[in-house]
This record gives sequence, structure tokens and C-alpha cells, in this order.
Amino acid sequence: MWNKEEKQKAYELLISQQKELIKDEHNWLATLSNASALLNMTLPDTVFAGFYLFDENELVLGPFQGNVSCTRIQMGKGVCGEAAAENKTVIVENVKEHKNYIACDSAALSEIVVPMIKEDRLIGVLDIDSQKVNSYDQTDQKYLEDYCEQLLQVF
Repeated sequence: MWNKEEKQKAYELLISQQKELIKDEHNWLATLSNASALLNMTLPDTVFAGFYLFDENELVLGPFQGNVSCTRIQMGKGVCGEAAAENKTVIVENVKEHKNYIACDSAALSEIVVPMIKEDRLIGVLDIDSQKVNSYDQTDQKYLEDYCEQLLQVF
């Protein structure tokens, strides 16, 4: 587990790298594909790093790194559906204790989901799962929200 300073430095590098990746790329699929790979490479203990994209009334699996996952999530269902429906980041310290959790991968023990909203329109969510309990905190939230803002430039 990182200390706060190490975590901040890793996120600052992540955001800097993503800025370079999207400088000349304007395709959302290419951008989200590289973004999920970059997150997976950067964040320790990650078992899933990816995106669910909003499609009319549900979230549909988009680019990701990790094991096979749920392909469709209803609004309000699971951590991804909660974050999307409430338009706010959701951090779950222990998924086994979260009443509305959908088990897509038994290796996941904690989760953070960040909604991606542009001009009051839900684009989707960033979903990251860790193989350790209590992996995410307010530092993760701040930097991942900034990261998503950067990604929204391609939409």
C-alpha cells in the first residue's frame, strides 16, 4: 500500500501521461482503451480498471483491463449503477459488506466508481476494483475525478 505522498506522485504522473496520450487522439474508443491500460499499470492491486458507458437506460461494458466482467448494469444497481444514478463518486471499502454490490469478479474486494458527466449528460462511469480491502480514499477520488474530466475532452 502506498503512503499519501507516493499515491499523489503516481496520480500526477498518470494524469500527465494521459494528457500526452490524448493530445493528438480524439477517438473515444482509443482513448478509453489506453486509459484503462494506464490505470491498470499504475494502480497497485488492481483487478479491474475500465469503463461502463451509458446507453439509453443502462450501463454497457466498455474498454477495460481485467477479468471477464458484467456486460450490462441497470441504473441504481451495483456500485456502478449507484454512481451513475446519483452522479457522484462511490467508494466501497469492502464489497462483501456493501448491500447493493454486484459480484462480477470474486477477486475484487474494494471499489471506486467515478461518474463521467459532460454538459449535464451521463457518458458513463470509470470503475476500478482492487484485490485488497480499503484500497481507495479521498486522494483517489480527487485524482480520478480529475482524470475523468481530462478523458471527457474526447466526447
